[in-house]
Amino acid sequence: MSRGKRYDTEPKLNIKKVIAVIIAIAVIIMFIIGIKTLLTTNTQENVEINYYYPVYTNQKWGVINQKGDIIVEPTKDEIITIPDSKQEIFICIENVDYNNGNYKTKVLNSNNQEIFTNYDTVEAIENNDKNSNLWYEQGVLKVKKENKYGLIDFSGKEILPLEYQEIKALSGVKNSLLIKKDDKLGLCDNSGIIIIPTNYKEIKPIEQNYQNGYIVVNDQNKYGVIDFNKVTILEPKYEDIKQVKGNNIYIIKENGNYKAINKEGQTLLENKFDNVTQINEDNLVIIKNGKYGVINTKQEEKIKAEYEELSYLYDEYYLAKKDGKYGIIDLSQKTVLKFDYTKIAYQKEAGIIQLEKDNKNTEIYNTKLEKKLEGIVEKVDIENSYLKIRLQDGIHYYNFKLEEKPLKELLKDKQLFVSKKDGKYGYVNKKEEVIVDYIYEEAMEFNQHGYAAVKKDGKWGAINEKAEQTSECKYELEDNIIVDFISKWHLGQDLNSYYYTDK
Repeated sequence: MSRGKRYDTEPKLNIKKVIAVIIAIAVIIMFIIGIKTLLTTNTQENVEINYYYPVYTNQKWGVINQKGDIIVEPTKDEIITIPDSKQEIFICIENVDYNNGNYKTKVLNSNNQEIFTNYDTVEAIENNDKNSNLWYEQGVLKVKKENKYGLIDFSGKEILPLEYQEIKALSGVKNSLLIKKDDKLGLCDNSGIIIIPTNYKEIKPIEQNYQNGYIVVNDQNKYGVIDFNKVTILEPKYEDIKQVKGNNIYIIKENGNYKAINKEGQTLLENKFDNVTQINEDNLVIIKNGKYGVINTKQEEKIKAEYEELSYLYDEYYLAKKDGKYGIIDLSQKTVLKFDYTKIAYQKEAGIIQLEKDNKNTEIYNTKLEKKLEGIVEKVDIENSYLKIRLQDGIHYYNFKLEEKPLKELLKDKQLFVSKKDGKYGYVNKKEEVIVDYIYEEAMEFNQHGYAAVKKDGKWGAINEKAEQTSECKYELEDNIIVDFISKWHLGQDLNSYYYTDK
């Protein structure tokens, strides 16, 4: 007998009651889910993110957290590498042989437990931009065993097998790692995915964004282009390819001449330039006989090649140099800002232009080329969208529209703010009530960890957001580019190492 069949002799269902029960159950489920969501949300909101930094004291290295607590006792002879300040991965170098450059590594977590013990060495992957600023590639570590290299992620999972002679970052480009095998180069990303197989003698970036692709050089010294999606854009058959790109235009050398081609290999421009430095849409910044100009893909000369320097800014505007001075011109070669300046810098994220004259004063323009201020831009805070500008009468704060705003409106999560009175600095709350008296010669805003650097009697110390002195004013930090504190520790001079110290 089928137990799934329904017989007429069985009592019939009361549809209204069934619907009522279903609705009741649904309400209960929704209530439970709502409570769970609230609890989960509250739990997530209360989770504190820990930050970790190298610390140097008594000629030894250790690790502190964002509160200034010591996490790894300062007992190491070499600086401890922390590839990501929000990850408890502390790479210690040990047993260094300075004669042959050999060493071992030990990786610790915040409980001082050794992790990633299956390898001879574990290293963060260093990279540098054009200004030599150091960073570490995110989410990935280089490991070595029996003289072969591979990659693991921050959890310790192997993402690239240990079968390579060498692994290093492609200089200046994020998420692009050169891998070497059988003396040939290839490239992978930070997830260990092979982008370019190990078939080439050289790999170079097209500009500094990995999404623009890569120039490859084969054994016959022929150049081609492969994009980040592993697609060969240009076969390796050219004598040279310049490291510029825009609107899918590439600058290649063929039969001794440079020409602009598209990704289908069709020639767009030929015999019109000696070099190309930028491509914006269909306009190319060219060098001809040592001078800069602009020509488009229709072979129209937009800006005559008569400038000492030329670079694209935004819209139709170009930064130009003539007779040793900088100005701004448009695509019709009209001078829109006179050639009166020794330096011009465009802050794209903030939408401002900074112009310096011989007297070192900095004029600040908006993107409409309207002069708004004259002062020194001390900070461009992209995250909170504001500028810190020093004017003749002191520090002022502006949003990216160059509208002056109280800092409490710009930093809504902060409770105390720097205030100046009678030439001295103190701190007030959002109600303008004085919380820290005006006793300091200089004072900084509170950093993300809740500490502010203050200067008294010519020396620096720190306070916390409870207005408590966490470091007495005893440090002469005039040689420091950035003055910053975590509890009693101040930032060291070497910003690339980014360590804190009490020295």
